Amino acid sequence: MRHRSLLFAACAAVAFSGALMSAAPALAQVPPAPVPAPAATPDAFTYQDMISANRLGDPQVSPDGRYVVYSVTTTDVEANRRSGSLWILDLETPDAAPRRLAISDQGANTARWGADGNLYFLSGKSGTSQVWRVASPTAAPVQVTNLPLDVNAYRISPSGDKVAVSLAVYPDAADLNASVEMGKAVAERKSTGQVYDRMFVRHWDTWNDHTQNHLFVQSIGRNGQATGNPVWVTKGFDGDTPSKPFGDESDFVFTPAGDSIVFSARLAGKSEPWSTNFDLWKTNGLSGDGTFTNLTQDNPAWDAGPVFSPDGRTLAYRAMARPGFEADRYQIVLMDVQSGQKREIASNWDRSADTLQWSRDGQTLYTTAGDVGSTKLFAVDTRNGVVTPVTGPGHVSAFQQTPSGFVFAQDSLKSPSDLYFKTYLGRETPRRLTQANPALEAKAFGEYEQFSFPGWNNETVHGYVIKPVGYVEGRKYPVAFLIHGGPQGSFGDSWSYRWNPETYAGAGYAVVMIDFHGSTGYGQAFTDAISQHWGDRPLEDLQKGWAAAQAKYAFLDGANACALGASYGGYMINWIAGNWSDAFKCLVNHDGVFDTFGMGYSTEELWFTEWEYGGTPWDRPEGYQKFNPANHVENWKTPMLVVQGDLDFRIPTAQGLSTFTALQRRGIDSRLIVFPNENHWVLKPANSLQWHNEVFSWLNKHLAPAQ
Repeated sequence: MRHRSLLFAACAAVAFSGALMSAAPALAQVPPAPVPAPAATPDAFTYQDMISANRLGDPQVSPDGRYVVYSVTTTDVEANRRSGSLWILDLETPDAAPRRLAISDQGANTARWGADGNLYFLSGKSGTSQVWRVASPTAAPVQVTNLPLDVNAYRISPSGDKVAVSLAVYPDAADLNASVEMGKAVAERKSTGQVYDRMFVRHWDTWNDHTQNHLFVQSIGRNGQATGNPVWVTKGFDGDTPSKPFGDESDFVFTPAGDSIVFSARLAGKSEPWSTNFDLWKTNGLSGDGTFTNLTQDNPAWDAGPVFSPDGRTLAYRAMARPGFEADRYQIVLMDVQSGQKREIASNWDRSADTLQWSRDGQTLYTTAGDVGSTKLFAVDTRNGVVTPVTGPGHVSAFQQTPSGFVFAQDSLKSPSDLYFKTYLGRETPRRLTQANPALEAKAFGEYEQFSFPGWNNETVHGYVIKPVGYVEGRKYPVAFLIHGGPQGSFGDSWSYRWNPETYAGAGYAVVMIDFHGSTGYGQAFTDAISQHWGDRPLEDLQKGWAAAQAKYAFLDGANACALGASYGGYMINWIAGNWSDAFKCLVNHDGVFDTFGMGYSTEELWFTEWEYGGTPWDRPEGYQKFNPANHVENWKTPMLVVQGDLDFRIPTAQGLSTFTALQRRGIDSRLIVFPNENHWVLKPANSLQWHNEVFSWLNKHLAPAQ
């Protein structure tokens, strides 16, 4: 997994509230009913459709290639909850229909096949999240682990005789039982003060509870159940694996012999919030003796995603080159297991590799990467570094190999994720395997196309334009001008359950999105261009892109548009308010940065601000002030809707409150919505519905219908 900072994908791209917790209802009470849309048609795709849509993901193909198991998350908007289930499809039976696995009835997720054909999964049916297994899709489940803490990630050894699990434990406890007792003592304590002598104090949306994710290993007996006391194999390591908050089992792997574990982790110490130095570490067997070998000590930047070749002789992983830069390009590295010698492959391929998978013959690595607005599956020859695209337009979010090809999850601007099949390097159109959202098949979506123009430094910049549903030639349509977050992100040919441009098209708005300098998928130099240039180069791209779109597409009503953005996109909304104040009739700012200088002291992942602004606030204050929206409030005049998640520790609540304070004090039409129980993303169904009601009401209030 790529741990790019989310000033990011919410936007693209998901307590401690004090007085705001009680104040929030006064700020945003009953969500308003949306005003009639400007030009909606009866069958148009709407944000209500998006919120209630099913979410497919995590395909896993059985070792023999016969079955694929995947997850489907359904949403009950009325009950304000989501629930997941596991489904299975027989790939060898033509026109077979997927069926829901019975193990889903009491909760099941994170399905993984063992080499022996057993299907393992996590379930909380015993009271805590534990590893379970079934010998066949119709067999009765057997509980594998019975640990006193929730299993947050797991791996089955290659021979199937061991299971490695990640548990959140107190690292200074003597053993697992002692850690459990420490947790009980904390829960029973009457005082509530939390004491810290190092950072992180809080991260993403959670205050540090002094636990770390550590790995434990148990043997699996012939009956399929874990036996013996779990061995704390990362005992003595000061750090998390998987990493918090978004790590998973791709952060650790058994060696081919199953006698050690290689894991990706960062030493915490007192520098964790400003370090991106993740290394690959190898345990000294499975004894838990507290000693580890650093396999990537030569690289002070990020090393991630270890995977062993089928013959066990080579370890492949992804590596960044620049310390402190979370959005650096991930290069593919091969390490000879016996000698430790390393070599980069596909060094001239100017894309950033995501999760790696070896081909069965060990001569190819498969990976996904952003590529000019799409996210494609690529084949990388490990002998000569030749890179070949396997898929075309759209967004591949996950893939698995079969004996004859690939099963992959793919979405696009007009369709949520479904599973498809394609033969190895075949030229045929991928065959669709699932229909996770049959109700959306009859919905109308806006037609879209990619365009390009000369942006900053006269370099080519790309964007997308989407026609409103019910488009009529010769009419002028109001425009939603969407600005992505990151800033190293992209609004491309992909589906979103938060910032979905087709919901605007369904409501009768045209949509314009620009992948300005700093966006991913256009080469690392393009991505690098935004660092220490938040307010000039991307703004120039947005201005030139907006002008180019209006010149090319006559249906865009340039004088009747609203700009919307979140995270970095929200920062840009504040920057536009003070530096491009006549461009839009209204603005929407979700969790946006107001004061870049204050961000340097209040955000949690300090490596982000220190890289983006050129150092620490005291060593380089000019880097924090050069493009600081707070310094241009005197120019603000455009109506703005401000949204803030009170659990957003990336861009803390004070940033949103400051934005609203500035607007109110200047007498500008403005509205503030605070979600006390949301983080950088609005995830709960009822809150998402309220968010969209507010946003679309704001647009409909300030923009005129199509003419």
